[in-house]
Amino acid sequence: MTIEAPTRTTPAEAPLSPPSSLYAKRIKVYPARVNGRFRAAKWAFLILALAAYYITPWIRWPRPGDAPDQFLLVDLAGRRFYLGPIVIWQDELYFVTGLLILAAVSLFLVTSLFGRVWCGYACPQTVWTDLYLWVERRIEGDRNARLRLDQGPRNAAYWTRKIAKHTVWLVIAAATGGAFVLYVGDAPTTLRAIVTGEAGSWTYAFFGILTFTTYALAGWAREQVCTYMCPWPRFQAAMLDEHSLVVSYRAWRGEPRGKHKQGETWEGRGDCVDCRQCVNVCPTGIDIRDGQQLECIGCGLCIDACNQIMDRVGRPRGLIALDTLTNLQRAEAVASAVPPGPARVERVAAARAEWRVIRPRTLIYTTVLVAVALVMLVAFVLRSTTELAVLRDRAPLYVVLSDGTIRNSFTLKVWNKGYDEPSYHLRLEGLPGVTIAVVGAPDERPLIATRADGVTTHRVHVTAAPGARLAESTPVTFVLQDEAGRAVVSTASVFLAPKR
Repeated sequence: MTIEAPTRTTPAEAPLSPPSSLYAKRIKVYPARVNGRFRAAKWAFLILALAAYYITPWIRWPRPGDAPDQFLLVDLAGRRFYLGPIVIWQDELYFVTGLLILAAVSLFLVTSLFGRVWCGYACPQTVWTDLYLWVERRIEGDRNARLRLDQGPRNAAYWTRKIAKHTVWLVIAAATGGAFVLYVGDAPTTLRAIVTGEAGSWTYAFFGILTFTTYALAGWAREQVCTYMCPWPRFQAAMLDEHSLVVSYRAWRGEPRGKHKQGETWEGRGDCVDCRQCVNVCPTGIDIRDGQQLECIGCGLCIDACNQIMDRVGRPRGLIALDTLTNLQRAEAVASAVPPGPARVERVAAARAEWRVIRPRTLIYTTVLVAVALVMLVAFVLRSTTELAVLRDRAPLYVVLSDGTIRNSFTLKVWNKGYDEPSYHLRLEGLPGVTIAVVGAPDERPLIATRADGVTTHRVHVTAAPGARLAESTPVTFVLQDEAGRAVVSTASVFLAPKR
C-alpha cells in the first residue's frame, strides 16, 4: 500500500472566492453636445420623423359614404387598413406581409451600403432618446454640468431640475402614447373620448403601455436597449461586407497617440491627441478607437467631435470617418512602410480605392427588392374589388317540401371594396333546371345588392323541381354577373339531396 504525502496549498494556489454579483453595475453615460454635419443630419431626421408621427393621424382624406376620412387609419373594428386612396381588407393581409418584406430587404440593402444607419438615425429608440437628451441638456446643462449635478448635494436646485426634466419627459411620453392610439380610430373622435373618459379600456391600456415604454426606454434605459435588448446588432454583421461604409478610427494615422502642444512637430507621432472627445459625445459611451463594437450605432457623432479637434490642432479631418474594411486594410499595408507623420497621410490618401456600390450583395438585395415590389404591384392592380363567400345551411342540410321539391338554403356574403354600390345578377352553374330566390329582393329575383366599402349578407334558396334526378351531393358554382352579363366573381359549393 502506497501512502501519498499530504499536499499544502500556497496562498497563490488558494481558490478564489466567488464574486458578490454576476452583473456589473451600469455606468451612466453623459453624452456631450456636438455640432457638425452628422449631428445636423440627425436633427433633420428627428424633426421629420416626429412631425410625421404626431401629424399624420390628423391628415384628412375625403372618402364617400360612411368611410372614415383619415389618411392613415388601422380600423380594427372594420378590419381594414386605410392609406389615402388604398384600402386593404382583412383577407388581403398578404399586402402587409409584402410591405414588411420590402422594409426588411430595404434595411438589408441600406446596411450593406452604409452600415448601421438605421440604428443611428431612424430607429424609434434613437429618435426619442435624442429628444429626451435635448430636453435634459436644456434643463440640466451639457455633460459637465450634468455630472456636477448628479455628483453634488441633493438640494433644492437638484430636485427642481430633476422634477422639471421628468415632467417634460412624461408629457412627451403621453403625447407619444396618445398619438399611437389615434392611428387605430378617428383622431378627433378618439382624442375627445380620451379626454372626456369615454374611451374604451383597450384605448387606455395601449395609451398607458406606450407612455410607460417611451418614458422608460428613452429616459432611463437608453443605450441599454441598443446593447442588450435589441436583436439587430447581433445579426447586422451578416449584412456587412468589406465594402460597407462604417464609422472607423484610422489607427494607421492616429497612432501613436498622445498629448500635443502648440508648436511641436507632428513627425514621428500620430494625429490622435487623446482628448477623448469621441468618447464624450458617444450616446452609448464607447471608445471607437478600440475598433468595431456591438454598442456602436453608427451615428457618426464621434466624427463630428474629432473633426473639430483636428481643426483646432491644424491637422486634416477624417481621423475618424466612414470607411470600408478594404480601404482600412490597404491603408495599414501602405502605412507600415512609412514612418508616422504628415508624409504617411499623403501616401495613404493616394492609395485609397473607390467605394464600390455595385457588388454581389447589393445586387442580390436590389433584385429581391424589385421582384417583391413588382409582384405586389401586379397583385394590387389585378385584385378584385368584389369578393363572394357562400355558407350553406347545416341544420337541416336540405328540405323536402310537400310537393316533392328539394330546397337548399345558403347565406351569401358579398364584400364590396369599392365606393360605388353595384347590383349583381346571381347565376348557379352545375345544376340546370333549379330555381334561385334571394330573400328580400324584389319578387325574390336573383338580384344581389351591395353597399359601398362594406359587406352585405343575403339569404338564398335554391330549389330543384319534383322528380329531378339528383345525386346526394352535386358541385355547384355561384356566379355574380354585372349588367352586361360578365362574370365578376364566383364561389363553389354543393347542392345536397336525399339518397336515391
